[in-house]
Amino acid sequence: MSAAQLETLTRSWTPISSLVCVPRTDAEYSRLVSLLDEITDEVGEDEGHPLASFMDVLGSLVLGYESHSVPELV
Repeated sequence: MSAAQLETLTRSWTPISSLVCVPRTDAEYSRLVSLLDEITDEVGEDEGHPLASFMDVLGSLVLGYESHSVPELV
């Protein structure tokens, strides 16, 4: 990654870092689930939507939390 790309990433990440994180608490998990729901409503099934890959990232973060912190239903 070039210095210019790193600078762009830093400027882009700062505004959204309060919304997106690896959830470590139920509150962070709930916030991510709400955000995922909003993004899913926007993207739908349009794999070409600019936010489609962001939706995938959010889904992975939610799934990771659930696999470690949410008990399985029997």
